Amino acid sequence: MEASKVIHAIYNDDDVLMNAVKQVKAAKYHIDEVYTPFPVHGLDKAMGLAPTRLAICAFMYGCVGLTVATLMMNFIMIEDWPQDIGGKPSFSYLENMPAFVPIMFELTVFFAAHLMVITFYLRSKMWPFKNAENPDPRTTDDHFLMEISVTGNQNELESLLGQTGAVEINIVDKAH
Repeated sequence: MEASKVIHAIYNDDDVLMNAVKQVKAAKYHIDEVYTPFPVHGLDKAMGLAPTRLAICAFMYGCVGLTVATLMMNFIMIEDWPQDIGGKPSFSYLENMPAFVPIMFELTVFFAAHLMVITFYLRSKMWPFKNAENPDPRTTDDHFLMEISVTGNQNELESLLGQTGAVEINIVDKAH
C-alpha cells in the first residue's frame, strides 16, 4: 500500500471556507475533498466540480415508472380481468385513462424516488455496512475540512491555508 501526504485545513465558518476554496483554486492547487456538516451552497461550483447528471437519471426512472404503470393497468384492468366498476367501460385503456392518472402519477414518483436513492448510493460508493471515510469527526458537527494532496512546496501551501483563515492545519499520511 502506498501512502501519500495530505493537508487537512479545518475551518469553523462556511463563509470563510468558501473564500478559502476560491483562494486555493486561484493559486492552482487541486482540492481533493471538502467535508462539511451541512450542504454549502455554491461549494461545488467554487471547487470546479462538474454538474451532476442525476436529474437525467430521475427523468429516465420516471419514464420507466410511467411505462410500468401503463402496461400494468392495461394488462390487469383491460386484458386479464376486465370489471365493470362504477359503470366505466372496461374494453379500452384510453376510455379509462382519467381513472388511471393517479396510479400513473404515483408509480412515476415511486420509481423515480426509489431508483434515485439506489443510484445515489451506488454512485457515492456508500455500500451497506461500509465504514465511514470521514477524516475528522468534528466535520459532522460544526467544523469544515478541506483536504489537499501535498505534491509540491508543503510550506507554501500551509502558509496559504493559514492566510485563508484555517483554524487548524494538519499533515496526514493517507493510504491509498
